[in-house]
This record gives sequence, C-alpha cells and structure tokens, in this order.
Amino acid sequence: MKVGIIGLDTPHAVEFAKILNDPGATGDPADLTVVAGYPGGSPDLPCSWDCVGECTEQLRVAGVEIVDSVDELVEKVDFVLLESQEGRPHLEQIRPALAAGKPTFIDKPVAASMADTVEIYRLANESGTPCFSSSAIRFIGEVVELRDNPRLGRIVGCDAYSPSMMLEYHSDLFYYGVHGVETLFTIMGTGCKSVARVYTDGTELVTGIWEDGRVGTFRGIRDGLLAYGATVYGTDAVVHDGTDEGCATDVYRPIVGEIARFFKTGKPPVSTEETLEIYAFMEAAHQSKLQDGRSVSLESVLEEARRTAATQVVE
Repeated sequence: MKVGIIGLDTPHAVEFAKILNDPGATGDPADLTVVAGYPGGSPDLPCSWDCVGECTEQLRVAGVEIVDSVDELVEKVDFVLLESQEGRPHLEQIRPALAAGKPTFIDKPVAASMADTVEIYRLANESGTPCFSSSAIRFIGEVVELRDNPRLGRIVGCDAYSPSMMLEYHSDLFYYGVHGVETLFTIMGTGCKSVARVYTDGTELVTGIWEDGRVGTFRGIRDGLLAYGATVYGTDAVVHDGTDEGCATDVYRPIVGEIARFFKTGKPPVSTEETLEIYAFMEAAHQSKLQDGRSVSLESVLEEARRTAATQVVE
C-alpha cells in the first residue's frame, strides 16, 4: 500500500518515512511504503525554508520519488500524510486528497485558524474520506500510562505542560502548545465548556472548566525547554509523569503505528469531535488573552469559526 507525503519541510516527514520504509518493520507499518513526496514549504517562514531542501534530499536519497504538485502525488498513492510544518497551506493541500477519497493523516497543527480547521473536517465529512490529526505525544507510553493508571480512581483534574513556541500567522497555541493540550484531553476526555488564560512574559497558563465541574490546566513552556508531561488528580491518588525525549524516532513509533492502522481500517483513533474541541480550547485561550484573561466559551469559538468558514466558501 502506497503512502505519499505532502510537505517535506519538517523532520517529521523524514522520521515517519524512515519507520514506514524500514525493511524490518513489523505489524501494521510493515504493509505501507512511502513512495512519493511533494516538498511544499513556506518561503516566508525561515523554519520552513531552512528545512525543506535538506528533508527533501534525505527522502530522495532514500528512494522516495519527489513530485511537482499535490495533484500528481495524490494520483500515485493510496494514503496521504499531510506533514507541512505550518498550518496555513493545509486546507488547500488537503482538498485534492479528500476529493479523491484518499484517507489522510494531518500532522499538527490541523490549520492556522479555527475556521480552516472546521472547513477541513467539513470537507472530509462531505466527501466521506477518513482523516484524523493528533500530536505524537498522545500515544507515547508516559501519557497512556498516566491516563490508565489504576491507582488514580476517577480522574478529577489534570495539569499538563509542554513547550509553547508560537508561529507567526497562527492562533497562539496551535503550532506547539497543541502537544500539552492534547495531553490534557487524552487524560481528561472531552466536555470542556470554557477557558481562561493568564499570559505574561514569563507565564503561560490556560484553565479549562469541564461540564461536570472538573478543572484541567495547560502550562506552556516558552524558554526552549523540551519538556512534556502532566500531573493527574484522581479520587484515590495524585500521579505525575513526564518526558524530555523531544524528537527521537522512538517517540514517533506509536503514532506511526496508529496512522498505519487507521489507513488500513479507515477508523480514526481520535474523533473529529475531540479534535475540534481541542482546537476550540486553544482558540478560546487565544481569545481570552485578547480579552485580558476573561473566560471564553468553546461553543462561541466554534460558532464563529463555522460562520467564517461558511462565508469563505460562499466567496
């Protein structure tokens, strides 16, 4: 089964291809091969154009065909990895894949805006094409073990953290804060209703209130430290775990396994509804910052995004 990668401006493209094309691969990844890649890249973002040439050449040397357009790539493959480092081009890049019915994994962030995020999932639903997005952190052992720790009893709260570097043109947390927010939702589940954010030069703290009264927080790290983890509060225990593994290949193996299983079954491991709630949480945090830390409801953010997306479609 043939896989194509859109966006070769991130080490994720190289690492995912390395795992899928490993001759010794076992399990679901063993049946998949990355055969084509479209470089893409964002010329106005140094973090993208500094990376695209090197990553493209690494894949070329590894035997991956480099093509000139997304349309050409979609014609050659069964499944798509949308890996472009930033979210602005994602909506236009995914359109041909969804129109052709090619199941697609969207690497973080889904898009640069909430409206584009809503529109991507609307198009996927309209075309009946399976897609999903997730941070790799969701599937690593430390997070899974925290969520499923039998010592906890019923989970009543969680404080999650991750790096929170921001990328121009994106809602603040979409680019990198998503890692910690995804950890928070992996442990707490869905049902967040409102968000308030404290933001100063040295502090990044987002507090979410769940519909059942539980409280979950995300703390963003902005000093370059690659630390990920959470403290989970249960009725029977409080448990903490974390990692600073960063971008090691082994961190990606669990998510690549999930992607391979998704390609073969068509069943996303993360639902559309949960992903939209995660991005609404982050957008509500952005809006809260703009309103001096006032509480913002996730439903208000989703409603505004739907209105904006509908307007863009009409135009």
